[in-house]
Amino acid sequence: MKKHIRPKIFITNDDGYNSHGITVLIEELKKIGDVLCIAPASEQSGMSHAITFSKPLKMECMHQEDGFSLYKLNGTPVDCVKMGLDKFYKEQNPDLIVSGINHGSNATICAVYSGTVAAAREGAINNIPSIAFSSLDFSSSANYTPWKPYINTICSQVLQKGIPSGVFLNVNFPVQTNSKGMRVCKQAEGVWVEEFERRVDPHKREYFWLTGQFNNFTPNDSNTDEWLLANNYVSIVPLRVENTDNETIQSVSFLNS
Repeated sequence: MKKHIRPKIFITNDDGYNSHGITVLIEELKKIGDVLCIAPASEQSGMSHAITFSKPLKMECMHQEDGFSLYKLNGTPVDCVKMGLDKFYKEQNPDLIVSGINHGSNATICAVYSGTVAAAREGAINNIPSIAFSSLDFSSSANYTPWKPYINTICSQVLQKGIPSGVFLNVNFPVQTNSKGMRVCKQAEGVWVEEFERRVDPHKREYFWLTGQFNNFTPNDSNTDEWLLANNYVSIVPLRVENTDNETIQSVSFLNS
């Protein structure tokens, strides 16, 4: 009898190797494949596509068993992906790269800043089917159990049917756990209006803390991630690595010399 070969799944995140979200993701994906996890040794939220040049990277094995290995790396999420591809998948790429579950939304323009999403983007750059998972529930002990069937379904379908080259999926879960279902949609247009709140420490020294709110330019568009998440759907946004604005090439052709 021919031995069944399980898919090879690579996992990372930006909240750290011991975060609740990545633990849930590992538990679910071990059911459908052999899992290698390399994740940051400490939180790397908001690192986007940063990579490390200024210090040596150190990787440590935290757990190993048949079909599963966990490593921590003192780098960014993209460092983790690059390290994994170089040291563990030199001969053959993993079948799937999965990043998350992030504690906090990575919908709309947040995808640009997110280390979680950047890890999936790095996978797509290397032509590997890749998915970023995030939850609007920021709590470090959030109930992610209801999202396990969605994770299993999305990952299994991508493994079976694939994703176009240069495309990756940005998946966000709503706050409420009794979701109405999942929908493929577009990213809402909007911008974060940042405010740097002035504070004073016990030594009377001034410092600032970043706050702000999201300004949604398309609040009534029901085909956006923001609308769907607000109405208790799981949102799935396909994002591209190549982002040339082809329509503008001709209109700025006057710059050609």
